Amino acid sequence: MVRNGARRKSGKSDCPTARGRGVQLGISDEEQGYDLDLFCIPKHYVNDLERVYIPHGLILDRTERLAREIMCDMGGHHIVALCVLKGGYKFFADLLDYIKALNRNSDRSIPMTVDFIRLKSYCNDQSTGEIKVIGGDDLSTLTGKNVLIVEDIIDTGKTMKTLLQLLKRYNPKMVKVASLLVKRTPRSVGYRPDFVGFEVPDKFVVGYALDYNEYFRDLNHICVISESGKEKYKA
Repeated sequence: MVRNGARRKSGKSDCPTARGRGVQLGISDEEQGYDLDLFCIPKHYVNDLERVYIPHGLILDRTERLAREIMCDMGGHHIVALCVLKGGYKFFADLLDYIKALNRNSDRSIPMTVDFIRLKSYCNDQSTGEIKVIGGDDLSTLTGKNVLIVEDIIDTGKTMKTLLQLLKRYNPKMVKVASLLVKRTPRSVGYRPDFVGFEVPDKFVVGYALDYNEYFRDLNHICVISESGKEKYKA
């Protein structure tokens, strides 16, 4: 299913090796995923999905690896973890749980606080290209801080580039971005986040808090939505 997998660390260091750090898992365009019958899928969604694309266990394992990379790159500094709502909340929560576990069980630790911002850039399955900040606290609190933005998916990259330009107005000391997914699409503006879980084909995926008009956030797995599902929940 995946290629270019992250490599194991060697020696006693808690950090991934130089070869392993920054490596993402690429899912090929030919990958069909898994039959829905192999997993526990809420019955109200069974007819609205094509396949399971990334199982929940694989998401968690990859998230744990990203937590280690973040600790190595940003450890020793106070971090403000900025969750992009709503789609990023599950990845954000699991990522911070792994970082907290590393804080408890390793020699290096990161003092961390959290904040939230809510953005809107999709209508149905299309990115509008316009970013709307419709939630979040006063971003002036990020001035002089080391900021880790946690996002669910980078599609064209326009939304994240716009957000980064917005944050620059508040003069943070450093900004890095962790995204669970990056989509391979001809519409991309070429933006790449600092930490990437999976690179996926140009398909509309839902689950693990990724939504289609607010539906499917309650799926544990990342799945490909069917055409009938898009029609059923169309805005």
